[in-house]
Amino acid sequence: MTKQKRTQQVYTLLVEIGRKEGDGLADKATGAALVIYASGVDEAEAVRETVAILKQADTAPLDVSGYGTLEERLSEGHEISDEERELMQRALDENAVIVAQVTPFFD
Repeated sequence: MTKQKRTQQVYTLLVEIGRKEGDGLADKATGAALVIYASGVDEAEAVRETVAILKQADTAPLDVSGYGTLEERLSEGHEISDEERELMQRALDENAVIVAQVTPFFD
């Protein structure tokens, strides 16, 4: 019986983080939204890896929304820039979690 290797893919995730001491957010920010490209054999693995890395980085992940792979996003009509594609490829090449955008929340 041979074990079939599952192929890594890159998933686009939107992660909401709350405040935590040492999180690097602006003083008056109440949290932030992060656009992340994360590799994994499935979306669940990409989410687990992302949450683990964000916790190691002293952030407080609250919620994760998945937007699928490049192919899934294209089939839904999303416009994806060359810069986004490059970051996705980097996440795949490096088996990495890449934070592409940080949008802080203010009250």
